[in-house]
Amino acid sequence: MTPVNDNFKPRPPIVAVVGHVDHGKTAFLDYVRKTNVVEGEAGGITQSIGAYEAEHKGKKITFIDTPGHEAFSRMRAHGASAADIAILIVSADEGVKPQTEEALETLKTTNTPFVVAITKIDKENANIEKVKNDLMNKGIMLEGLGGDISWQAISSKTGVGTSELLDLLLLMGEVAELRYDPSMSAAGFVIESRMDPRRGMVAHLIIKEGVLRQGDDIKTPSVSGKVKIMENFLGKPTKELHSSSPALIVGLNGMPKGGEEFVSGNRELSIESVQPAAAIDEVVSVEGSESPKAILRADTNGSLEALRKVFEKEVEIVDASVGDIVDSDAQFAKSTGAIIIGFMVRAEKSAIHLAEVHGIKIFTSKIIYELLDLIKKSKADEKQGFAGGELKVLAVFSATPSRQTVGGKVIKGILKTSTALEIEREKELMGKGRIKSLECGKESVNEVSTDQECGLVVETAIPIQVGDLLKIIR
Repeated sequence: MTPVNDNFKPRPPIVAVVGHVDHGKTAFLDYVRKTNVVEGEAGGITQSIGAYEAEHKGKKITFIDTPGHEAFSRMRAHGASAADIAILIVSADEGVKPQTEEALETLKTTNTPFVVAITKIDKENANIEKVKNDLMNKGIMLEGLGGDISWQAISSKTGVGTSELLDLLLLMGEVAELRYDPSMSAAGFVIESRMDPRRGMVAHLIIKEGVLRQGDDIKTPSVSGKVKIMENFLGKPTKELHSSSPALIVGLNGMPKGGEEFVSGNRELSIESVQPAAAIDEVVSVEGSESPKAILRADTNGSLEALRKVFEKEVEIVDASVGDIVDSDAQFAKSTGAIIIGFMVRAEKSAIHLAEVHGIKIFTSKIIYELLDLIKKSKADEKQGFAGGELKVLAVFSATPSRQTVGGKVIKGILKTSTALEIEREKELMGKGRIKSLECGKESVNEVSTDQECGLVVETAIPIQVGDLLKIIR
C-alpha cells in the first residue's frame, strides 16, 4: 500500500492473467477488450507478453497477458512481479494442471494477491466442484469453502460471470489503495524487448509509479537511453503516460531484459532491482558430441530466453540473439557446421539461398513446440539415414590378444554382424576390427538399430576403451 498525501492520485490496478496453456487466458481478455486476439495467435497460444488497458464501469484496469506454454515460466514470473493482482485461470473441464501449479508457486513467491477464475463453464464436461476440490487439495482455500480467496465462474464465450470478475478486480484495487504521485518521474518494469528493423531497440514497459514523458532519460540495470518515441498500448504516439499504463518506447542503447526495473529522470534504481541470472547472449553447450550445433534467432528477448530453455538439452548452442535470419547467420552456420533455428522471425531470401548452396538447415516456426518436434525429427532422420553405424563404448567386459567383448549404445545408423569397423578415440583413429557377434537383451541378433544398447564381440588387436567410438566402414 502506497502512503497517501495531497499529491497522490488513485491509479488503476495492474492485473496479470496466469494459468495452464489453453485454459482460456487470452479468450477472457479477448472478451474484455472486444477484440479477437485468439485467432491471431500462432497455434492459439500467446507466446509473448502483451499489456492492455480495459475499462469497466468507467474505471480502468491494466492487464498483462502471460504465455501459458511451459517454456515461458520465467516470462510468467516477470509478469507477476510487475502486477498488483493476478487472475489464476483454471478451466472447468480440465481442472488443475502442471502449469496451474507452477503459476501458483510464482504467485506465492512474488506475494501477488490473486483471484481464481474458473473458465469454460459453458462446456458439456465442465465440473466446477471438481476444480474447487482440486484447488483445495493444493492449499487454495476459496471463499465459501472455509477460505478467503475470491473466485468467479466465467464463460468467455457467452460472457457469463465476466462483469462480476471485473468487479472483484476493481474492489481488490480499491482495498489495496493503489496510488501514485503525478509529480514524480516514472518507475516500473520491463515486460518485453525486441529489435525492430526500422526503429531499432523497442521496449515494452509497465509504469508502476509516477509519469513517463517523451524526452525523459531512462535506465535499467543493464541499459540506458532517452525516450525518443513513446506509444500507448494501442500503438498511438503520446507525449506522456501515467502510472499503471503500458508503454512502448524507443531510445535505449541496448536490449533490456524482461523483469528488469526501469526508472526515468533523476530517480535511482532500487537495491532490489531484478537481475537476470544469466545474460541472454551467453552460449550454452550440452554434453555429448552427438548434439548438433545450433544458431538461435527469436523476435524478442523473452522469446529467445524461452527458446534457449527448450533447446538447451537438444542442441549445442553456438550463438543466440534477437532478429531475423540474415546472410551472416548462414555464413556462421557454414563455418561452425550448425543448423539455424528461428522462432517468430523470418529468413531473408539471401540467407535462404546461401543456406541451400551450402546444405545448411534452417528451421522456422511461430510455435515453439513445433520447432522442437522439427529438430527432434531431423535428429532422428539423420541417425536413421546414416549409411553405416556408430556405437559408443560404455563398458569393456573381457579381452584377449585378438578379440574383445564390449557393451555400448548405437548412436547412429545400424550395426550388423560380420561388418568391418574403425576404432576412434578422441577423434583419432586407433585401428580397425570386425564385429563377430551382437547380443541385445541377452539374445543373439544380426543387427542393432539407433538408440539401442547391446553387447558385441569385436575381432581386433587394438585395446578398446570406454568412450571409444566404433564406426562401421562404409
